[in-house]
Amino acid sequence: MLETFRTRQVEVTTALRELLSIAGRVGAKSLTRRIGSDVVDKLAADRFHLVVVGEFNHGKTTFVNALLGAEVLPVGVTPTTAVIHHLEYAPEPRAELVRASGERTTMPFEEVRKFAVGQEKGSESATSEVKHLEVFYPAELLRERIVLVDTPGVNDLSLQRADITYSYIPRSDAVLFLIDAGQPLKESERVFLNEKLLGQSRDKIIFVVTKKDIWSDDEEEEALAYIRTELAKLIRTPVVFPVSAKRAAEGHPEESGMPELLSHMTKFLAEERGRILLDNALGEGLEAARMLVKGIDARRRAAQMSSEELTRRIDLLEKDLAGQSRTIEERRAGIREEVAAIRAWVQRDLAHFVDDVTRQIPDLVDNHSADDIKVWLGPFLEKTFADWAQAETKEIANALEALAEKTIALVREDAHDVAKRVGQALGSDVRSPSVEVDTLGYDVGVFALFTLGLGVMFTNVLLGGLLLLASPVLAVYVKDKVEAETKKRAKELAPNALREAGARVGPKLDEMIQEFAQRLDQWVVTAGEELHREVIEVLEAARSERAGKAPGVEAATQACDAEAKELTGVVERLESMRRSLWTTDAAAK
Repeated sequence: MLETFRTRQVEVTTALRELLSIAGRVGAKSLTRRIGSDVVDKLAADRFHLVVVGEFNHGKTTFVNALLGAEVLPVGVTPTTAVIHHLEYAPEPRAELVRASGERTTMPFEEVRKFAVGQEKGSESATSEVKHLEVFYPAELLRERIVLVDTPGVNDLSLQRADITYSYIPRSDAVLFLIDAGQPLKESERVFLNEKLLGQSRDKIIFVVTKKDIWSDDEEEEALAYIRTELAKLIRTPVVFPVSAKRAAEGHPEESGMPELLSHMTKFLAEERGRILLDNALGEGLEAARMLVKGIDARRRAAQMSSEELTRRIDLLEKDLAGQSRTIEERRAGIREEVAAIRAWVQRDLAHFVDDVTRQIPDLVDNHSADDIKVWLGPFLEKTFADWAQAETKEIANALEALAEKTIALVREDAHDVAKRVGQALGSDVRSPSVEVDTLGYDVGVFALFTLGLGVMFTNVLLGGLLLLASPVLAVYVKDKVEAETKKRAKELAPNALREAGARVGPKLDEMIQEFAQRLDQWVVTAGEELHREVIEVLEAARSERAGKAPGVEAATQACDAEAKELTGVVERLESMRRSLWTTDAAAK
């Protein structure tokens, strides 16, 4: 199935490159750059991301090695993945350490073990600055442009790192959720599924029951029936595969369940995730083609004009573009005004939250023993902060989504007016270009609007960033300090930790909101000027040719007709490929 997808990917990329060739010959420079970088390059470079999640001692690392077909990662009795691992294909094994600062350090493949076992040399201090470890290996699975993300195993999934839960999982193409055959569906796993995973990744979870070799045939049938029944209470028609990484490693793949899992996984990626990827690229290509039709028409009309008339039309369009710039600036000012209001109420909410919880702390401390405080104070503050952050980021996301939707509606109206004026300047009928929400999606995250919804995506991204900042202060700082302090000191330390967490989170919230506003602002400028820019570029290219050895009117018109015919052929292929994406399965049935 992945081979079929890759074949389609090449076909789509080839057609889009033909579209770029036409745009280049016509002189539509901006359109060529946008489709080249935003669509063709992204499609060619795209990879599928599989995230492996599971509690400690569920055989996660052994399972990952079975997927890779070799013991790439070390297996031990301690938690064996202290940092996130990105496993990608390369002809020769190698590794790179990626730090939070973005700095990359090449390291010998053999040193991967130092960052994989929590108890080994320098692991805790060394890994505190590490964002993730990139491990390159010539595994067949990875050859299919798959990135396998191996996450740290923990004793309780609720303690899973925030960036895994709120960043990696939402952006993954599939989540492999590991369940131990010896203790299926622990309460902590049910809670994690309900509270953290199902809401954002329900449609892409594959449940993998590891260590199935501990069951007899009768036990396997009974246990799987139980697991499917219990999972069905949480998710409709759960996908469950029992596997034995041990049997796969021993050279008995037919008894391991791994071939069945791999077959389903590759089919899922190709059909469910791959089709969305290709459909989005095809949609962008068709929209670019519609813009290019206008460019070819402008070039054809330019061939009929004298040099003086051509210059006059270009001047007229540039003056109109200057007027359009005022409209664009009005839209941008509206964005700035609404974003300023959002930033202000977010900072007020944060200050009120910190003050409210601070006032509650003395009573909470007085009602518990010092021993109890050592156990629950840090986790309590962390959970309280996380609950607030979840609610707050949802409000922020909804406000940003509403702002984006309103802005898009206004830009669509502007585009309709622009089309009329450009048509008048050219002496032709120019239909309004389509201003699609999905074009914004390319700027804020691939397929974010199509697969997640803007609100869901920003809730996940914002929340993950906040918890990464706050958790070390609330859970580690407070707990460690309180162990050696009295209840009196606990009353002092907890508010200090809350204020410090708030001081870290406030600027980050502000930064994320402004980053979104900047992207929306850039999109408004691009969408607002696109039709003007393309027509002006095409006319200027025609004027430059005329200044040199330009073809005659008849030859130039024939060239435009040939380009229009070629473009029609490309559009027909793009439309046919887009239809076939969604009709193949129905025809097969």
